[in-house]
Amino acid sequence: MNWITLVGMVAGICTTLAFVPQVLQVYRSRSAKDISLGMYAIFLSGVVLWLIYGVMIDAMPIIVANAVTMILAGAVLLAKLRFG
Repeated sequence: MNWITLVGMVAGICTTLAFVPQVLQVYRSRSAKDISLGMYAIFLSGVVLWLIYGVMIDAMPIIVANAVTMILAGAVLLAKLRFG
């Protein structure tokens, strides 16, 4: 693995793991009243586009980070729709 890929992987890990506390908080409290539906909908759309871009250019750090972020952000968005 070269340095460029390593930097991309570490950046992806940091930005992706940043969503874990939010996901845990929402599911533990069963409340998403303070979560912005619009923000998460737009963010998730951007993450999906980043994932598609990563696949198109065959960039593993972008693919992995955005696939996991998509799952985590999607979980928060579903919680918002379910728990309000």
